[in-house]
Amino acid sequence: METIHTTYIGQLRTQAKHLQSGNEIITDAPLDNKGKGEAFSPTDLLAASLGSCMMTIMGISANEHGFNIDGTKARITKIMASNPRRVKEIKIEFDFPKNNYSDKEKKFIEHAAKTCPSSLSLHPDLIQSIGFNF
Repeated sequence: METIHTTYIGQLRTQAKHLQSGNEIITDAPLDNKGKGEAFSPTDLLAASLGSCMMTIMGISANEHGFNIDGTKARITKIMASNPRRVKEIKIEFDFPKNNYSDKEKKFIEHAAKTCPSSLSLHPDLIQSIGFNF
């Protein structure tokens, strides 16, 4: 069953519609690749997707083990390479709202992040630099 319909709307922009929810996302080519940089680029979404996937799986793990990570934030940096143009590295720094997680809870969080479906789906040449600030 289809998940997303995407349309090229011109001027290096696309519109993607999530079929189940009806939510839509516009992408725009970045300034350094002939675009206007007025929306997420497709590679920005790749980086954002990785961070969101990690947080989602961390949240599932936290719920299963009786604690929460509500209010956790991620600072995401995407680093491009050329020849070929691709995402070379994604840096994610997770900032947790409280500082009293047990060592066991920290291990659950870190394992969940590093084994999320998006992380496991990316090519091994893409560097995933992940930091956890508890």
